[in-house]
Amino acid sequence: MKTEELSAWLAGVPKVELHLHLEGAIPLNALWELIQKYGGEPSVPTFESLADRFQFRNFAQFIETWIWKNQFLREYEDFTFASQAFARRLSLQNIRYAEVFFSPVRFLDQGLEIPRLLEAIRAGLSLVPEVEVALIPDLVRDYGPERALKTLWEINDAREHGVIGVGLGGSEQKFPPELFAHVYEEARSLGFRTTAHAGEAAGADSIWGAVLDLGVDRIGHGTRAEEDEDLMSYLVENQVPLEMCPLSNVSTRVVDILENHPVKRYLDRGLMVTVNTDDPMMFGNSLAEEFQALVEVHNFTRDDIQQLVSNGIQASWLSTERKIELLTEFSGDSREELLST
Repeated sequence: MKTEELSAWLAGVPKVELHLHLEGAIPLNALWELIQKYGGEPSVPTFESLADRFQFRNFAQFIETWIWKNQFLREYEDFTFASQAFARRLSLQNIRYAEVFFSPVRFLDQGLEIPRLLEAIRAGLSLVPEVEVALIPDLVRDYGPERALKTLWEINDAREHGVIGVGLGGSEQKFPPELFAHVYEEARSLGFRTTAHAGEAAGADSIWGAVLDLGVDRIGHGTRAEEDEDLMSYLVENQVPLEMCPLSNVSTRVVDILENHPVKRYLDRGLMVTVNTDDPMMFGNSLAEEFQALVEVHNFTRDDIQQLVSNGIQASWLSTERKIELLTEFSGDSREELLST
């Protein structure tokens, strides 16, 4: 398939995303509008300089830049505006369903409240009905387990805004999963699904902690799982879904070059691999571009890409009935064929 034909096919393929941060996926032009709303920013005097700001030497600098951009989300209406722009961008990529992280605790020092933040985000998402978006509030490990527990309870009071589960991002290397075991036990008792970033900025032990101590349904990233052969066997045997983000890992220097990313090895080994964009505003990527890079660098086939899309649906937290509907729509197979597999 020629490059132009491949690009067109990948753009048109119906897609899902499971690892996508709202604050890192606001379209760059929308972030620029927010910066101008608040009087501009000397460090980014032009739109081009704003794009240049999102170049990272390492993971720590990425986190610093993540926090820097959040200062331009100050009012509830900003979240509605950003969410609408974000959802419209998903729709243009033919992404039909997404489970999206959002870190409300990072905005509390601005006097904002979690229930109203979630309400404002849902208001923006609802303006783009072409894409279905479920929310996964990130408890953010940097604030500690007790703040995470309080955040969880506040999220529970606002779950009617499409909250489907909880996640745990932030400085993985500083705050191991086991610190949050009681928080995740409480989350499950409240009926939330669970995921946690692991194996991105820390190694295989972090993934073991997420699986055994937190009891997560999915692993965010899981890039460094192959550092432990027993862990790899466990992930294959238990089909623990991995929310992999190859271009993100290269941008944050978790992996030096895409050729060395383990995503193909994991798929060939039989791991439950999904591919996602993570923070596309910050990395300048789209899901179609993720797939195209895997074709060009790792020799993924069309069947491999379709398997990744199918894995995304299967690993989602949709109902079984809804999963079958999407699988039928995306693949063209009959419901009977899908039910028998």
